[in-house]
Amino acid sequence: MKIKLSHRERRDMAVEIHYPNEYGGLEEVSERLQSGKFFHGEGDYSELFFKGFHIARTTLLLKKPLLMEIDSNYQTVKMVFTFSGKISAIERQSNLQLERMPNGHNIYHMNCFQGHSFWEANKDIWLFEINIIPELFLKYLPSHNKRFKTFREKIERGETCALSNYDYCITPAMQWIIRDIVTCERTGFFKRMFLENKITELLLLQLEQISDSQREAVASLNNRLADKMMIVKEYIETRNLRSCSLSDLAKIAGTNEFTLKKAFKQMFGTTVFGYWNQLKMAEAKSLLTDGELTVSEVSAHLGYKNPQHFTRAFKRTYGTVPSKWIYKSGMLHLD
Repeated sequence: MKIKLSHRERRDMAVEIHYPNEYGGLEEVSERLQSGKFFHGEGDYSELFFKGFHIARTTLLLKKPLLMEIDSNYQTVKMVFTFSGKISAIERQSNLQLERMPNGHNIYHMNCFQGHSFWEANKDIWLFEINIIPELFLKYLPSHNKRFKTFREKIERGETCALSNYDYCITPAMQWIIRDIVTCERTGFFKRMFLENKITELLLLQLEQISDSQREAVASLNNRLADKMMIVKEYIETRNLRSCSLSDLAKIAGTNEFTLKKAFKQMFGTTVFGYWNQLKMAEAKSLLTDGELTVSEVSAHLGYKNPQHFTRAFKRTYGTVPSKWIYKSGMLHLD
């Protein structure tokens, strides 16, 4: 299994990456990290792979736009999360056009992909991808949904295709799972178990959102307004869950409250305060799963004056009370 990446204008600038069949052995997780200069940019490319799975994280800053040829000889289902940067690709045989937008996710089936991609310059590119061998992915793909059924049929025919014509919004819950994958410090078989569990959880969130949602396209705003919404999103995420008024956020983005409310929901599929609440609930779930704090302590940490208000908010989000997520010393701990 291999993929070759080459510069469209400089064929001498090429990278060829090899993988073991089906991504390697049964128990151990293999890791690779490449850091430095890539084509016209600089950044990191880190990989984890084990039987049936391949995880890749790319952080890159390009000095000029990059048009790159892609030539792979393997079949894969690709879970793609684009946190920042814009990338487009065209597959030569099927003429399939793929657009990866900031804060967007989608699922693709690639069969010996041959084509080219265009990478935007002068912006941080932050990509997270999970490759799954098709036989394994199909075990998780529901059949009740027409879109899923069509995707299954195309995979079985070997067609390169996308699950959805549009990207969907990356939610805070997805961000927390990806953070757990990237920062996992377990080793050996336990690392593999942990990663498999997180990949399944992340795939669940993707399939649920695509199944339940109408179109939540993140590509429908002009570039300038989309950049402003990314500034607002990133500002909210760095506030350590402290609230901020719409007027203050509008000033930060250089727009007005009406435009902020409309554009933010259009790009992220929720309101400003809805997104802030998703961040709180995602952190609450992570803290409760760690088991270091009680429900009351997590409630206070998130700024709730009444733990019952926190419990109701958590149940609305996850369908269960927060005490179910606490696990201490091998036993379920209830406040």
